[in-house]
Amino acid sequence: MYIRRTLRPTWPVRASGLLLAAALLISACSSGSSTTTASTADAVLAALPRSTPSALSPYYGQKLNWRSCGVPGFECATVKAPLDYAKPGAGDIKLAVARKKATGPGKPLGSLLVNPGGPGGSAVGYLQQYAGIGYPAEVRARYDMVAVDPRGVARSEPVECLNGRQMDTYTQTDTTPDDKKETGQLVDAYQKFAEGCGARSPELLRHVSTVEAARDMDIVRSALGDQKLTYVGASYGTFLGATYAGLFPDRVGRMVLDGAMDPSIGARKLNEDQTAGFETAFRSFAKDCVRHSDCPLGGAGTSPEQVGKNLKAFFQQLDKAPIPTDDPDGRKLGEALATTGVIAAMYDEAAWPQLRGALTSAMKERDGSGLLALSDSYYERDADGKYANLMFANAAVNCLDLPAAFSTPEQVEKALPAFEKASPVFGEGLAWASLNCAYWPVKPTGEPHRIVAKGAAPILVVGTTRDPATPYPWAQSLASQLSSATLLTYVGDGHTAYGRGSACIDSAIDRYLLHGTLPPKGKRCS
Repeated sequence: MYIRRTLRPTWPVRASGLLLAAALLISACSSGSSTTTASTADAVLAALPRSTPSALSPYYGQKLNWRSCGVPGFECATVKAPLDYAKPGAGDIKLAVARKKATGPGKPLGSLLVNPGGPGGSAVGYLQQYAGIGYPAEVRARYDMVAVDPRGVARSEPVECLNGRQMDTYTQTDTTPDDKKETGQLVDAYQKFAEGCGARSPELLRHVSTVEAARDMDIVRSALGDQKLTYVGASYGTFLGATYAGLFPDRVGRMVLDGAMDPSIGARKLNEDQTAGFETAFRSFAKDCVRHSDCPLGGAGTSPEQVGKNLKAFFQQLDKAPIPTDDPDGRKLGEALATTGVIAAMYDEAAWPQLRGALTSAMKERDGSGLLALSDSYYERDADGKYANLMFANAAVNCLDLPAAFSTPEQVEKALPAFEKASPVFGEGLAWASLNCAYWPVKPTGEPHRIVAKGAAPILVVGTTRDPATPYPWAQSLASQLSSATLLTYVGDGHTAYGRGSACIDSAIDRYLLHGTLPPKGKRCS
């Protein structure tokens, strides 16, 4: 469904921090099959042998050749990994790695790998634009801050699918079809997207799973000279980190999983949970909105239910008659882009004033530019109409990791009541967004599973009670699965918790990273 990524005030308004409606089209397949059997639910990710297979020894013996990469204070390198771990000698993939060395003072603690989520978010970009300068000074003083773009992402041989004009068409596709004709158009959009990925990245699509990305991280760990992996993963990055812990429990150092995912649930459940999460976030926004005089969705005393109805009515108006924007390419704001813009702002309450202004301009002045800007930032579309590969990698990873939620439009139609109950505002679009992996050109290689990571060092799982993209019950579930996990709870709004303004959360995580001291069980912050 929506991309699971992490937004920071200095990080582009996107979706590990921000996410959207036609993006619904892409990220819907981030979960397991629509039905989960008892045997699947009981499946546990098995650890790999402790000894390195001889065929992988050349990869584990690599030395990184650091060089300047254009951003002051940062170094970059390339590391090789086998494209197919089952055939290590059959071809390699090159992975981009970036580092900012520890600044001191204090005893160095080795490398701290960071991943902002997605899947599809650039960890290198995140490090250079936020983590390498925005993480607490005490952490940056003791750790070399390191990031690797996962295979198929950004600088690591990116998956490609559509050109800019094709993506413009795709992101404007109606995700709330009113009849068979519009349903056919939506299905056609999914098929063209999948066909584009299959045509442009045919071999890579078979080898961008989270398991493979986690194995790549172990090669990077070895190349860095670290005995253990110290890691902070946000949103989808928690799934990547937990997968690493399941595969290499004896190599886990200090690991923070913030905005946690639940690897044990299937697609139907996952997508419904996330739909409910966006509704929870929207209700918080609605309560806040009506306290302000510039709220176009209602005044003081207007209930969240009525605010939602007012927004839904506006979406329906846009479905019939899109409104102008200042876009030089002539794009208008229709229902799909508007929904994406609204959902994007649900990732961080700091974006709520911007959303109020954008909605006011659209609803009262018939100017959709503000909502279009939010949508474009989510899709990583630049002013020249070019898209980053975020959405392509997102689909490629999600559709490979686990089977799609639905196989046919008829299955979606039967599920609509449940999704609309989960979210009267967003449920219909999110249900249809869950169909896109049905047309993927590569069969999935994974299934839902529990991750126990028996023998791993203590792991810190962080959950936010009103997180829209990774609902709090997922953090509770992951913490209960991991044999060495402690759950830290942030009682608040927004996606993820670290570095978002809670001194209680930040100090607890910093103590763990710097001293290995976990917060007490049941610790809650606000």
